Amino acid sequence: MLKFTQDHEWIRLEDDIATVGITTHAQERLGDLVFVQLPAANVRLEKGSVAAVVESVKAASDVYSPVSGEVVEINQAVVDEPALVNHDPMGQGWFFKIKISDPSQLEGLLDEQGYQATLA
Repeated sequence: MLKFTQDHEWIRLEDDIATVGITTHAQERLGDLVFVQLPAANVRLEKGSVAAVVESVKAASDVYSPVSGEVVEINQAVVDEPALVNHDPMGQGWFFKIKISDPSQLEGLLDEQGYQATLA
């Protein structure tokens, strides 16, 4: 299941673990990323809290957690090579995986059609 936030994060659910990153639209608006700061593993995040920071040649931007839960894995590759996010934001450019503590929070997220409508 793939869902989106109005803040341009995506979340892909597999069982109770969700992979989180920023959308293609977000990375296009930011431009070439030069820095990515991710949360530490085993940190608990609350829905809507700042989970990561990205910096581009244009601006710095916060990335918010779309759900509450515990970070179980981070993508060190995007820290080492931020351009991965520009090349494949919804694939190899993922940010972190989180064990969801409240699955009902997924109901408030957008499907792809709903997300695309926010961009129009």
